[in-house]
Amino acid sequence: MIRLMVLLCFLSFCSTEPDEAVHTFADGKIKGITLVAPPKPFTSNPIPNVKSVNASWIAVVPFGYTRNGQNTVTHNSPWQWWGETKEGIIKSTTLAHEKDVKVMLKPQIYIPGGWVGELDFKREGDWLSWEQSYREYIFHFVDIAISYDIEMLCIGTEFKIAVKKREKYWRQLIKDIRSVYKGKLVYSANWDSYEDVPFWDDLDYVGISAYFPLTKTKTPQKAELLKKWQPIVKQLKKYSQQQGKQIMFTEYGYLSVDGCAHRAWELEKNVNQLSINEQAQANAIDGLLASFWDQDFWAGGFIWKWFPNGMGHEGYPEKDYTPQNKLSEKTLAEWYKK
Repeated sequence: MIRLMVLLCFLSFCSTEPDEAVHTFADGKIKGITLVAPPKPFTSNPIPNVKSVNASWIAVVPFGYTRNGQNTVTHNSPWQWWGETKEGIIKSTTLAHEKDVKVMLKPQIYIPGGWVGELDFKREGDWLSWEQSYREYIFHFVDIAISYDIEMLCIGTEFKIAVKKREKYWRQLIKDIRSVYKGKLVYSANWDSYEDVPFWDDLDYVGISAYFPLTKTKTPQKAELLKKWQPIVKQLKKYSQQQGKQIMFTEYGYLSVDGCAHRAWELEKNVNQLSINEQAQANAIDGLLASFWDQDFWAGGFIWKWFPNGMGHEGYPEKDYTPQNKLSEKTLAEWYKK
């Protein structure tokens, strides 16, 4: 009987170890940055600059869009930015791989004047039309990911309504991608709706756009931030255990303005009226990484965002999320060196 119990325990250990292995990478935490797809070809290789902050991953984000009232996804339009084209994605990937930097391909939909989380249709025919168009959009990038050995693919970002109402579609999409692509798969849920995603069991990570509102303080100190993060860390750890998946921050970051650790999407709307505050951004990044770095359930994440050769910004890089040439660049480099 004792021999049998020992054997069963051994077999149980052996059977669970591979499942855990599929959710981790040999080089530890995912130390990622989101490389903004530039409007024009690189003027110089942006990857050495990426590696200067000890990043080991980049996210490449080719945008497509769905206009309000339309049931299709538009991509590869004549005015598409170079970095979002097949040529630009391949170049970004090739340059990254040459420097041993891994890639997450993160096709992302936006709605002009709206938010993709509110995407919804009343008629079944409109859903079917949009879903077929989205499938074609995603598989365009699946083919690139296969051909260029891209390590991870994000299948969607912040579809708050669509993932709840159309679970069958998303599960079939994941199944079809899995049949041809052997890299890791993740989905990026908004910070307030990750618990509503019904198909985490089909993916390799629980992905979260981690813009959790913490404090309105203009320049929050690390102690305050750590305290604000405590209940969130506890909640995410519990959810990770429930799902049997590590949690990855598919996006995280802060504007370099007063009060940056509060509601980022509201700050964006009023960014021109806000004062530059590099210290607030540096403290916020420090507080986040200090809260999660030693947590086994946290796989790492991708800071939002990084302008290659200074291209792709919206006119206010000194206030934008990028840590480049700011106090937070040193903060990020110190954490990513770990």
